[in-house]
Amino acid sequence: MLDADKATLPPDDTPTGVLHLAELSYTRLKALDRSNTVVMFTASPLEEHGPHLPVGTDLFEAEFIARGLADRIVDEKPGWRVLIGPALPLGAWTFDESGTLRTRARTVRNMVLDYGAALAEQGFRYILVTNAHGGPRHVVALEEAAAAVSRRYGVRMLSVSGPILWKVLRGGFNERLESVLGRPLAPAERDGLYGDAHAGIWETSLILKIRPELVDPGFRELVPQRFLLLDALRKNYPLRLGNRLGYIGSPAAAGAEFGEAALKLLVDAAWEATRKVFEPADESWQQTSVFYKIPLLRTAAPRVAAIALLIAGAALVWWLR
Repeated sequence: MLDADKATLPPDDTPTGVLHLAELSYTRLKALDRSNTVVMFTASPLEEHGPHLPVGTDLFEAEFIARGLADRIVDEKPGWRVLIGPALPLGAWTFDESGTLRTRARTVRNMVLDYGAALAEQGFRYILVTNAHGGPRHVVALEEAAAAVSRRYGVRMLSVSGPILWKVLRGGFNERLESVLGRPLAPAERDGLYGDAHAGIWETSLILKIRPELVDPGFRELVPQRFLLLDALRKNYPLRLGNRLGYIGSPAAAGAEFGEAALKLLVDAAWEATRKVFEPADESWQQTSVFYKIPLLRTAAPRVAAIALLIAGAALVWWLR
């Protein structure tokens, strides 16, 4: 019961397991034992996903994976709890059409940094961010925010998606899919994995598993759409090239069975990426994507480039005097 004088609770009487941060009072949150509490939230945008999937595809996937990861954490670490915080439906480097909520990469970084910093200032030591959007600058913005919070506050904040999404795009999970499915991939499935990047077999299958009522049955009539790497240099290229319907891959090869296997595989991969976060002696916990190593994808890159141009311009004017 509440202490009328101190308006607080006895130390940490909140149940372990998976809880929702927004549903708890500040007194319960204040009393939580930080040594066995993880806070997790999603930062994944609303974005067009072809004519057959909802604009909330990335958000639904990331939230569902977050719940699966939360369940896995409390299974693997009895006595721990995971607080799932409200999601941020924002993203950078998106394909822009009706319903897409596009923001600057710097905005994504700052929002996630401030979210994480608020939690760190309240004493939470383990913070995880989930995401299912593969836009490189979005992925890097999340990783920059996690690294900044970890460095400033001495906590462990990790963006889970970077290494996983890159592995999906490179086909790194294809053989494991067969093991999880318990059968060889069908020819259509194997072909569908080639060049899959946006609203193709992976995402269509996941939404068929997660929210089947939101998938337009016409997805089975959609022909494969694949593009060259150079095509990605064009803004909104899936909406401007091919059949211009905004997907990349083979949605027609998707199925709920494939989606169930893909979801299990992604949750397993998320646990593999995060388990080191909870080991105090392990300093290899902070994994990042390959994109994080490319300076031009950093959120400060446009500003640095502008300053460099100003300096170069000023130097040229001085030299020409």
